[in-house]
Amino acid sequence: MNGKAGVSTETREHVLMVASGLGFVPRNPESIKDPRRTRVIGLVFPNIINPMYPRWAQGVTTAAAAAGYEVFLTNTRDDSTVLSQVMTSLASRNVDGVILAAALEQDATSLRILRAAKIPFVYLSRCSPFVAGDFVGINDHAAGEEIMEHVLSHGYTQIATVIGPRHSTSSLARERGFVRTAAKGGVSITGTRKISTTLDSRGGRLAAEALLTSDSPPEVIVCGSDEIAIGVLEYAADHGIQVPKKLAVTGYDGLPHSLSGLINLTTIIQPQLEMATEAFAMLQKRMATPSSTYQSLLCAHQLHIGKTCGCPVAPGDAPPHS
Repeated sequence: MNGKAGVSTETREHVLMVASGLGFVPRNPESIKDPRRTRVIGLVFPNIINPMYPRWAQGVTTAAAAAGYEVFLTNTRDDSTVLSQVMTSLASRNVDGVILAAALEQDATSLRILRAAKIPFVYLSRCSPFVAGDFVGINDHAAGEEIMEHVLSHGYTQIATVIGPRHSTSSLARERGFVRTAAKGGVSITGTRKISTTLDSRGGRLAAEALLTSDSPPEVIVCGSDEIAIGVLEYAADHGIQVPKKLAVTGYDGLPHSLSGLINLTTIIQPQLEMATEAFAMLQKRMATPSSTYQSLLCAHQLHIGKTCGCPVAPGDAPPHS
């Protein structure tokens, strides 16, 4: 199978014929250079419901295929116990490396399973501050500041924020960017006006219900993901709340459907395919050259002004492609 000498031509041909009949695909020539390689990497997401993650998966699998790697995709449901099981499974499968978009602050023990197995990994978007590793993402704090500055420019004073899990470093950085920038502008966001929820539209609907049925509903809801914002918009539509006339909403991610003319969400655009490609490139470098020093790459984000924040949008304005 690996092209080594020591067997007859007839035996080799017979074994390859049987393997082909069973559907077995031998390693490609690249893997023969290092028979210890499986040519498989792991890709770990918090969920596969949020369209952000399939976008990243598209970028990673495309880059991996071009380099002769297959991708083992799994998700953790943002559950630390599940992540530990996933790490154990990836280690037992002897994958060559892992791209991890599901790390939470408290996941140090799970991540050390990979470290003990000498399997390199790259953090994508979020990380665990207790286990050093390579990182690809954006400057979430700066992006949070930027979109909140735009919200404040409208003159809103009744502002609420809704983010994903606070034990996600990216969600927490976004919330801090939102809240600290609002405070600098004289607007305090505290208590029930700061909500942490699941990273999907259902989380957004639940947050919107809590905020908009309160005694003092906000004028604007600043969200830490597009899918959360979509859930807020769905709740508003179901209850006859006009956006942005009665409620302004902003998102964060820049997903294609959020930027479409139908929704045209004011949001932060993350360069999704670039981040995924860079994460695989960083992992490939780490697999080829192990090292105890790590690097961090921050990709450039972009503020997209849509129609959900209250800005007038010209009919001919087209949202950019991410």
